[in-house]
Amino acid sequence: MDTQKVASEYRLSKWAQVIQTRLDSGQSIQDFCQSAGISRNSYFCWQRKLREAACTDLIKTQEHQTVVPVGWRQLASSQTQPAAQTLVIEIKGCSITVNAQTDSELLKKVCHTLRSL
Repeated sequence: MDTQKVASEYRLSKWAQVIQTRLDSGQSIQDFCQSAGISRNSYFCWQRKLREAACTDLIKTQEHQTVVPVGWRQLASSQTQPAAQTLVIEIKGCSITVNAQTDSELLKKVCHTLRSL
């Protein structure tokens, strides 16, 4: 068992509770920190660490999932068909032309960005 990892997760959990308490209180950060005896620098430092941890967890989760956007269909790998020379994708006035030379990672990022719109 990695004690440093456990200790770090414990501290993140405690600070998540502190930040949630501040949000629930409706107080400004300055007023909350002053009444709780916490330095503003510590509050913002842990808030940043919590955001970084959340982003890291999100990235790990997305790496292990095959995301299929709503309304799209996942094709089985056995259903291969001859590819067309080019493919034009149009979404909300945006047009993307894809061909055999298109970088798959770039296309993945573009699709991810369009999904978030």
